[in-house]
Amino acid sequence: MSKTYIHESAIIDAGSNIGNGTKIWHFCHVSSRSVIGENCVLGQNVYVADDVELGNNVKVQNNVSLYTGVICEDDVFLGPSMVFTNVINPRSHVNRKNEYKKTLVKKGASIGANATIVCGVTLGRYCFIGAGSVVTRDVPDYALVMGNPAHQAGWMSEAGEKLNFAESRFAQCQVTGEKYMLEKGQVRKVSVSV
Repeated sequence: MSKTYIHESAIIDAGSNIGNGTKIWHFCHVSSRSVIGENCVLGQNVYVADDVELGNNVKVQNNVSLYTGVICEDDVFLGPSMVFTNVINPRSHVNRKNEYKKTLVKKGASIGANATIVCGVTLGRYCFIGAGSVVTRDVPDYALVMGNPAHQAGWMSEAGEKLNFAESRFAQCQVTGEKYMLEKGQVRKVSVSV
């Protein structure tokens, strides 16, 4: 197993749980009661709050803050300077710490640079959030969403390639050869690459 690397400028609070092979770079702060899986990468200036959970192989690019209530499953990608929120109606003079909402980012999801994820949503497996998008509602598995507010603009394979369902309810990833089926507004993988 590879060793965990923590840059000397990072602050790691007692009580945090950091998995093997994880790399934590310059000026990061990992709070107690947070859980970071194996083989994760936290880029420069990342903040991980109490009770945040990151699965294995999560990549967090520079300048991302993960606030209480955020849960990322395995293989999630968080682009540079993307934003999570954890309160719907913040006011500086009103304490809303008991109103934090859970945000779930499912396995394999990718969030582009400078996107904003409003708390309380679930981002589906292998979905793809375009750079600069503002996500205000749940995103289905394999969906490509973009814009402000984010709207669905297509479907993506697990390899991050656009799927074309224009002529059929079946589509094939041009990179892996894996096949996907669109049925009742949902996409699922039906075969693996050869």
